[in-house]
Amino acid sequence: MRGSNRAPFDPSAPTEGRNQLRTLRTLLPYLWPDGHPGLKARVVVAMLALVGAKALTLTAPLFYGRIVDSLSGPAQIVAVPLVMVAAYSLARALSSVLNEVRDGLFSRVAQHAIRQVALQTFQHLHGLSMRFHLDRRMGGLSRVIERGTKGIQFLLNFTLFNILPTIIEVVGAAIILHVIFGIAFSSITLLSVLGYIVFTVWVTEWRTKFRREMNTADAEANTKAVDSLLNYETVKYFGNDGHEAKRFDVSLARYQHFAVRSQVTLSMLNVGQQITVNLAAFVLLLLAARGVIAGTMTIGELVMINTYLIQLYIPLNFLGFVYREIKQGLVDMEVMFDLLVVSKEVADKPDAKPLVINRGTIEFDHVTFGYNDDRIILRDVSFTVPAGKTVAIVGASGAGKSTISRILFRFYDVNSGAVLIDGQDIRDVTQESVRAAIGVVPQDTVLFDDSIGYNIRYGKPTATQQEIEAVAKLASIHDFVASLADGYATRVGERGLKLSGGEKQRVAIARTMLKNPPILLFDEATSALDSHTEKDIQASLRKVSANRTTLVIAHRLSTVVDADEIIALDKGQIVERGTHRDLLARQGRYAAMWNKQQEAALYQARLAEAGADAAE
Repeated sequence: MRGSNRAPFDPSAPTEGRNQLRTLRTLLPYLWPDGHPGLKARVVVAMLALVGAKALTLTAPLFYGRIVDSLSGPAQIVAVPLVMVAAYSLARALSSVLNEVRDGLFSRVAQHAIRQVALQTFQHLHGLSMRFHLDRRMGGLSRVIERGTKGIQFLLNFTLFNILPTIIEVVGAAIILHVIFGIAFSSITLLSVLGYIVFTVWVTEWRTKFRREMNTADAEANTKAVDSLLNYETVKYFGNDGHEAKRFDVSLARYQHFAVRSQVTLSMLNVGQQITVNLAAFVLLLLAARGVIAGTMTIGELVMINTYLIQLYIPLNFLGFVYREIKQGLVDMEVMFDLLVVSKEVADKPDAKPLVINRGTIEFDHVTFGYNDDRIILRDVSFTVPAGKTVAIVGASGAGKSTISRILFRFYDVNSGAVLIDGQDIRDVTQESVRAAIGVVPQDTVLFDDSIGYNIRYGKPTATQQEIEAVAKLASIHDFVASLADGYATRVGERGLKLSGGEKQRVAIARTMLKNPPILLFDEATSALDSHTEKDIQASLRKVSANRTTLVIAHRLSTVVDADEIIALDKGQIVERGTHRDLLARQGRYAAMWNKQQEAALYQARLAEAGADAAE
């Protein structure tokens, strides 16, 4: 079956399929974007500024050495040291200015690249299938994007403006030392730098596993924290505050363990780097001192060598940190870029055209579907929802009712058979056009943590306030909203927790009415409500569905008695169909469900009456 055997994306898992070179190749087009000549010009000028800054940095010690020699020898003309001092100061100042110019020019390029990668990742995630999002770990996934974009920013800033300049400076310094002082000085400089780099790379590669484990524990802890806080009410219902704290602490303890290991190995790395740096400095200064004693070198040249060493080893000391962070940034980028190669299980055909709605007839033609090969949910299901009519799908839990709604909305493609709207197979048209034609009122209405007005306007982002109030009146929620101090600007809280179930359902109805679709889908829209609220909501739903093609998924049979046709599902197959009156007369599966629910309702009513009598 399509994609059913693919392992779910794990944002904390190491990514071995995409190596670091491929990660860099993926990033490069964002730094040289087509259709943006201004950004390309910024890259070129920034690189020229980088080279110019390093050239000035390399010449500064030459001036410094001349200054020392002119002041340590016989009395010289005052103008000589003044000129050298001016040249030295100017070189250092211009180098700093060019570095700032470089950073200022490239910042727009870097931010544009980060923005485009983040946007593309966000859009791709929205384009992935329902299966991916059901398997997702939202807390960990959000951290993947966060760390990935930060990794790009760090990589751009420090690779281009630390590693590359340092390489230029090391090579330039070695050439100058070789030309002025001979191969011994240049060889020691290059060998010490090479040893430093090899040691840093070797230890960092060893340390990477601890950083990966830290990331895994961090994502796990964040996922558990987000999941627990989002389900605050459930935690409180069962008094599981302590249980949630223990789960969270297990992840924190794991993170703590690997964080300590990471810090200990970092200290080992720093010690080795300092030994390498100071050993090379000792040998070079010893050779220079011997040259001064022998009269083959001047004091100014010794100072110049020491200046080169300081200029080289200060960024090299920083290079250890930079390499480690770049290594981690590449790991984070690998995971984020792996999101971009997750295939779309449900994708539009290359020649897919928009759905054309004539009347809005829905047809399920011998549909068979299963979430996995060994879990078939619907078996050879066929039915039609005529244009402007209402058809209800009923059945016990697990019968396949909600699966029908997911297939209609094309969250999944069927295994066999076809789903047609006005004779068009929904696999042959664009998903966007199918979803634009269908309005959904779900059982569990999820609202955005924003205002009531925003949540209603979500059905049509360009709607005016008058349009919002009009649909709110039809959904019987306008008076309630008007009674609030902030009116339509009242915030609903995360997932709409500040509103009651009935209020959220009315917002969902108003939102769907504002969308004004030709086809309506009510998926258990009132099953979680009390009887009084349910009747009010049902009245609003009847207003909405008048003269529209309507498919109702229901467990509570009292909500579908007025449907033009009722289809009873059992274990993924249609076992009965007809009007409410016809199905009761048959005394079959539907009638048994109806009688059972009526008995349960009568029992609840008697309990309520007995409770009222006891209270009196």
